Amino acid sequence: MTEISVESTSSPARRSPTGKEEVCTLVKKAQARLVDVAPELHEFLLHGTLPPPRFPASAITCETVQVPMRDGVRLATDIYLPPVHRAPVLVSRGPIPRDVEAFGVTAALTAFARRGYAVVSQDCRGTGESEPADWDYLVHEREDGPDLIDWICEQEWYGGFIASCGGSYTGLTQWCMSANPAMSAIAPAVSGLGIAVNTVHLYMFVNSYARVVGNGADKAPVSLFDMERVFEQETLAGGYFNEPLQLPLPEWLVQEYPMVTGMHPAEARQWLWEQYCDLRSARRAEFVRRAKGVDHVTMTDMEAMSDIFGHRISHARHIMPHADPAEMCRLVTAPPLMLTGWYDWGVNDALATFRMLRREGRPEVADGARIIITPRAHNRPGYRLGTDEHPELVRPSNMLDQVGFLDHWFTSVRNGTTESWPRVTYYLMGANEWRTASDWPVPEATERALYLGSEGVLSTSPPAADAEPDVYAYDPEDPTPTVAGSFVSFHYTPGSGDVSEVQRRGDVLVYTTPPLDEVLDVVGPLVMVLYAGSSAVDTDVNVRLSDVWPDGRAFHVQSGMLRARHRTGDGAPELLEPGKIYRLEVDMWATAMRFRTGHRLRVDISSADFPRFDRNTNLGGEPGAPVVATQTIYRDRDHPSHLVVPVVGTSATEE
Repeated sequence: MTEISVESTSSPARRSPTGKEEVCTLVKKAQARLVDVAPELHEFLLHGTLPPPRFPASAITCETVQVPMRDGVRLATDIYLPPVHRAPVLVSRGPIPRDVEAFGVTAALTAFARRGYAVVSQDCRGTGESEPADWDYLVHEREDGPDLIDWICEQEWYGGFIASCGGSYTGLTQWCMSANPAMSAIAPAVSGLGIAVNTVHLYMFVNSYARVVGNGADKAPVSLFDMERVFEQETLAGGYFNEPLQLPLPEWLVQEYPMVTGMHPAEARQWLWEQYCDLRSARRAEFVRRAKGVDHVTMTDMEAMSDIFGHRISHARHIMPHADPAEMCRLVTAPPLMLTGWYDWGVNDALATFRMLRREGRPEVADGARIIITPRAHNRPGYRLGTDEHPELVRPSNMLDQVGFLDHWFTSVRNGTTESWPRVTYYLMGANEWRTASDWPVPEATERALYLGSEGVLSTSPPAADAEPDVYAYDPEDPTPTVAGSFVSFHYTPGSGDVSEVQRRGDVLVYTTPPLDEVLDVVGPLVMVLYAGSSAVDTDVNVRLSDVWPDGRAFHVQSGMLRARHRTGDGAPELLEPGKIYRLEVDMWATAMRFRTGHRLRVDISSADFPRFDRNTNLGGEPGAPVVATQTIYRDRDHPSHLVVPVVGTSATEE
């Protein structure tokens, strides 16, 4: 077996005799039609222009009311009214108290009111000034959102059109409101319906968020921006994963649902999920509280419900739970303008949601859905190479930046002119320019394979028959750290950071192409096919794609993590047989990146991305201290490990 040397990442690339020519064949020779962004988006995408207001700020009135929900609980709601009798309505519902000036939300809502909208801003149940005293994360939004829309329809200022905007949790609540047919348009940013699947647990941000956001006696008096720093040591000391392959169901659950005793464990979990989806919000909250032994539901509790419902049920699926994701999509009645970013922690779910809405949504939703994919992370800039020349890399920096193009979108929906908007608008990083497409994935993309080779080479040549495997050791007590990537954080820096230092660790394998002779545009989903074995019965595989510059810096493009027990996808979890070779497919999410002339593509393989994700102890659920796993990556003719990249043709030239 050949062990990749740590020094290989900083030394000149080793190449096969035809390596450069092979990589260059990835560039599709046909001339590509580079489509201009539609006029409605041009000013926003390039300049962030805000249209002039119709009314002065002094003309806007604001009052706070308590809006009753179906169970009598009252939610604090601000109403901003322009000086008109009836107006189109803009709604925002979220857990960050509505009077907290974070992310420019209050300024944006006022800006909408000055442009003629009646604006409704509500604290979600159990947050801010809304009742009750504790917050149950996600549980009540499926009913509270439509209830608010019903209430709006009864108000004298309601003008027959209701739209919504906001991101993250405030994006999630829009999907629930859209189940009310009175909704006209939604614009959920950095959020989806939980359709994409993570096989590992989100950890870093989740651990802190659960301790701070919402009402409750257990909440720490720490700002949203400081929470991760305050809880950093606690976060870094935890995050161990060692669940048994099949956790026994809680006794109370078996007593309440005795029919599960005769079912296969996987069947029982699916059946329980279906029962849970049919419960009213209050019963679902009680279900989770009892399952987790807590007084109220946090984000951490929802993330951990996979031990009952299975790993395919992410925390986001609880926003509008339905046994069938396709049926869930058909509950959406308003066309969405989705906004996400290549370095957002939910970009994979946003893209999966968009695809399913296009395939399974109501005709008016499937046809009307639009998505804009920016170069940003969840709450910060993502791709940061060229910000001086390209200010669009840092926009939209807050909600106020979005007022102009959202007003355009809502007006287009009202006027029936959404066909003028491109279905997909995405930012091509590296080229630093906006592109459009007729659908996602981009139809004209062609899949190509890059194979892992000897001495750390990545090329289009399939491996030789007698190639030796590569080996590294993964120690859960010294996990490969989170550096850059698609995540949400106020403390760690997401996005396109330089990862060359972490690639020099001994627990990271690295494979790099020769320098490119022509630009290469990679646009679409990334998949790593690995033939691998482990000395452990369960472990993780993390794969990253980076863009290596001529000066040796390597900037993170995208990555993906697979927990080995979930390698069969929809199937039941299975432990590994130590020493056996397995074919693993690692979903590396998606990107749109131009690799420029003289740059190189690099794949690195490790077994952790901590604390972004929890770390596997390699024990497979057995008690004991974490153990070191010896990981073997095969790359011979019978085991051709390779990265699948979607390539879009380009006619670009570079000086």
